[in-house]
Amino acid sequence: MTDPSGPCPRVLTVVVPVYNNEGSLPDLLDRLAALTFPAGVECRAVFVIDGSPDNSEQVLRRRLETWSLRSSLVVLSRNFGSFAAIRAGLEAAEGDWCAVVAADLQEPPELLVDFVEALQTGEVDLVLGERGDRADPLSSRATSGLFWRFYRRFVQPDMPPGGVDVFACNETVRLAILELRESNSSLVGLLIWLGFRRTTVVYDRQERTVGTSGWTFAKKVRYMADSIFSFTDLPIRMLLAVGVFGCVSVVVLAVVVLAAWAVSEIEVPGYTPLILSILFIGFLVTFSLGIVGSYVWRTYDNTKRRPLTVRRSIDHFSPGAP
Repeated sequence: MTDPSGPCPRVLTVVVPVYNNEGSLPDLLDRLAALTFPAGVECRAVFVIDGSPDNSEQVLRRRLETWSLRSSLVVLSRNFGSFAAIRAGLEAAEGDWCAVVAADLQEPPELLVDFVEALQTGEVDLVLGERGDRADPLSSRATSGLFWRFYRRFVQPDMPPGGVDVFACNETVRLAILELRESNSSLVGLLIWLGFRRTTVVYDRQERTVGTSGWTFAKKVRYMADSIFSFTDLPIRMLLAVGVFGCVSVVVLAVVVLAAWAVSEIEVPGYTPLILSILFIGFLVTFSLGIVGSYVWRTYDNTKRRPLTVRRSIDHFSPGAP
């Protein structure tokens, strides 16, 4: 408890998106409550139920009534995705700092203490969790490594190797994030795009011990597309390069076909150049429509101005008070 006559504590609000985490929530609550922060820092939590099909909401309602920390429970009307759920949690957060951790405990909650110590200096506005090692299958590590190397090379060079899953920020960064109401975007990419003074804290990603990950292959592909199309025109420039290469190739092949025709090597008049032209143009048009369509869809989706999440309910819990 805080002394009412003493100075007001600085408040850290922890945002936790919840989806299929029924099994790990009790351990998460225990570890959050056991954290020891520097003197004068009060920890609170905002849990966001992102359309979770299991009993996560019931587990949290039962446990939060007697939990030792002040907390809020935000329930969304359906599943909007983890980034949208984090944003909903940031909207409900209050205090000097905000932090985001996953409910599956693969990112250790103890990182929050390191985040606070970095923010408390006043020298940084944003602290990013940087993976030092990860207890994931070899195939996941390999594909993730390839993607983030490509991403850092061509899209956002300031992105930490391995991406970002957890972070903490001050009130200025939180408000700046909430002003950016882009749909089909990447919250992590927006954090890097905003700039601000930032640092990283290295940690080892833990093995998942409870439940299965909801991070499916389809969601990974969508995340990759959102991360690329929202922050670079690289696909358009690649398309232009393909077009230039294709034009040069057609010219070369045309010369070859003309030479073959001149020496009577082509028995069917017009067959070879016709087939080459059809195949190349068909490929180029299809490829071009896919890239341009991705940008057009994102532009159209943002013009609709729909809310990024829809809240079904929000409840607040205080220690010892229902």
